[in-house]
Amino acid sequence: MIYITRRERFNAAHKLYRQEWSDEQNLEIFGKCSNPNWHGHNYELYVTVKGEINPETGFVIDLKELKRIITVYVTDVLDHKNINLDVNFMKGKMASTEVLAVAIFDVLEPHVQKEGAILHSIKLYETENNFVEYFG
Repeated sequence: MIYITRRERFNAAHKLYRQEWSDEQNLEIFGKCSNPNWHGHNYELYVTVKGEINPETGFVIDLKELKRIITVYVTDVLDHKNINLDVNFMKGKMASTEVLAVAIFDVLEPHVQKEGAILHSIKLYETENNFVEYFG
């Protein structure tokens, strides 16, 4: 078993809030992240896949194909978008980095499997100091 990781980047806006809570309660729990006018991040996404090396190609997965999958199903969908309003796979979900990482995993997993690899993890940096890692 070998692991390979592809890094991609995207910029997106979001806010953390619960509609059923008052503005004061959202501010108390989520702080500045509940700003009614949104805020944005320059995200870094690390997609790690694993599997056996194909003896003919020397690849676990063709990285050009992995890049295409990530671009079509994740970065093109998220880049320069509002996660709360514009991203179908996040509709009705809290737009936290944790929830976003799980949603990205769920979106990518079947496409990676079609290529004969296993999606191992999603690592998503929201800031240089904050990131989440999800293993499915």
